[in-house]
Amino acid sequence: MSNTNPLLDVSGLTKHFPIKGGFPIRRTVGAVQAVDGLDFQVAEGESLGLVGESGCGKSTTGRLITRLLEPTGGKITYRGQDITHAGRKGLAPIRSEIQMIFQDPYASLNPRQTVGKIISGPMEINDINPEGGREKRVRELLEIVGLNPEHFNRFPHEFSGGQRQRIGVARALALEPKLIVADEPVSALDVSIQAQVVNLLQKVQRELGIAFVFIAHDLAIVRHFSQRVAVMYLGKIVEIADREDLYGNPRHPYTRALLSAVPEATVDAEPRERIRLAGDVPSPINPPTGCRFRTRCWKATEKCATEAPTLVQVEGNKPGHLTACHYPETADTVPAPRLAKDPEAAA
Repeated sequence: MSNTNPLLDVSGLTKHFPIKGGFPIRRTVGAVQAVDGLDFQVAEGESLGLVGESGCGKSTTGRLITRLLEPTGGKITYRGQDITHAGRKGLAPIRSEIQMIFQDPYASLNPRQTVGKIISGPMEINDINPEGGREKRVRELLEIVGLNPEHFNRFPHEFSGGQRQRIGVARALALEPKLIVADEPVSALDVSIQAQVVNLLQKVQRELGIAFVFIAHDLAIVRHFSQRVAVMYLGKIVEIADREDLYGNPRHPYTRALLSAVPEATVDAEPRERIRLAGDVPSPINPPTGCRFRTRCWKATEKCATEAPTLVQVEGNKPGHLTACHYPETADTVPAPRLAKDPEAAA
C-alpha cells in the first residue's frame, strides 16, 4: 500500500518466545518464532483483515500492535511516533487511541463489575470526564452498540455471548480511539449472532472513522468487513492486497488453497476444485528453510528450500498487491494438488 502518512506502519515486526530448559540452571534452548518479519501499513479509517490458520501468529501480531507484548525486533510506528519499545510513560499519550476487542466475550469482562463500571473503567484510568458525566457517556455508548441504556447496572452473567461482545465494543469505543485491533471478535459466537456483531463494527467504522485490524480465520467474514487483506502463514505474511483483487486473483498457492475451501453460495456456479493441503503446519520452533509453505505446496522446488521469497509486487499484480512466492499462481492456473514431498525430509 502506498501511503505517505499511514496511521500505523509496521516494519520487520518479530516476536520470538524463548524456550527454557536445563536443570538446575534454566537457560534458553530455543525459541518459538511466532511472528517473523512482518511489513504492513494501515491508513486512517481503513480496515485491514489478517487471516490464516490457527497458530500462524495473527493474535500475537494484534497484541504486538497494541503493545500488550514486547516485540523481539522490528519497528512499530503510530502516527509518526516510534512506539516499538516505548515504556509506560511514552505510551500514556496514545494508549487511549489504540484499543482492542478480545476474542472471548466471556473471559474478557470482569464478572464482579457492572456493565457501567466495565465501560467507564478506561475513562477513570485515563482521567477523562466527558461532558454530562461518565454515566451519561456510558449510556450513550450502550445505545450506539445496540444495548438498552438501562443495562447500566447489570452484570456480565446476565447477558448472552453476542451482548457481551457488544459490551466489549462499547468499552473499546469509550476513549474514542483511532485504531481498534479486533482479535477474532466473532469466532466464539453463534453463527446467527456473528453477522450482527460484524455489521455493528462496520457501522462503528463508517460513522466514527476508526481504523481496524480485523483478525479472523473466516475468509467470508473478512471479505465482508475488510478493505485490504493480509494472509499469514507460520509467522509471515505471504500475500497482501485489496480485498477484491486478492479474492478475485490470488497469486500465492496458500491463498488459493484457503479460498478453495470457502463454501459457494451460488447454486448455479461451476463447482470449484477443492485444494487439500498435505500434512500439518510445521512447528514454529523449527520452521522449514526457505519458503515456509514449501512442505505443503504442490509447486515446491529446490529453489523454495534454499531461498526465502520476499514480499514483492510480481508481474501482473495491481499496485499494492504483494506476494511472497517464487512461482506465483496466474489467473488461468488450474491447480493440480499433489502430496508434497515427505515433510519430515523436506523440513
